[in-house]
Amino acid sequence: MPDSSYVHAAFSAIAPHYVAANHLLSLGMDILWRARAVQLVAEWKPARLLDIATGTGDLALDIERALPEVHVLGTDFCEPMLEIARRRGLRHVLPADAMHLPLEDDVFDAATIAFGLRNMPDYAAALREFRRVLRPGGHLLVLDLGIPEGVAAAPYRFYLHRVLPKIAACLTEAPDAYTYLGRSIEAFPRGQAMLELLTSTGYAAPAFVPLMGGIAGLYFAEA
Repeated sequence: MPDSSYVHAAFSAIAPHYVAANHLLSLGMDILWRARAVQLVAEWKPARLLDIATGTGDLALDIERALPEVHVLGTDFCEPMLEIARRRGLRHVLPADAMHLPLEDDVFDAATIAFGLRNMPDYAAALREFRRVLRPGGHLLVLDLGIPEGVAAAPYRFYLHRVLPKIAACLTEAPDAYTYLGRSIEAFPRGQAMLELLTSTGYAAPAFVPLMGGIAGLYFAEA
């Protein structure tokens, strides 16, 4: 499991370059992945939504723009990332550790987390904490990275472990953070393993939508 002190330091270091680096290193696919996430959220018609590990606010801002009637609160434990989210226009932010959210039980209709669960020190404990703040029948959406299946796996791993960190080093001056990225993706449960984890932590009707053959995936379930 990732070490929270290392994750905090890594994301603090790359915060000024995070948005641009994500767009470039994913060839812009991260924008399309978040758009698909917003479509799912729209179907749930939430009144209050919590965006956990909001970082620079990418997903939270997309939801606010597409669904202005939804009250969106973004939380993150990395203040340099939150400061950028504020400057980009995210209206409601809260510095908070996702493992111990300073929020009451059963208050949100939906919770989202994009590219953040993979960085938690305990995936199951984090998922239980997210469920605590969701009202019964509320929805959780997890967007995160994975490894594609079949013949695409080997070339993707070469890009992930050999090419991407070198490009990232030029963009962010923090190559270590993107070496860590590859390790964290390899360790993260994906597909059926994630669905089983959601079930074991108390969620109902878990589902999975692979994106780009599994390079990313959307997981969603009911609290």
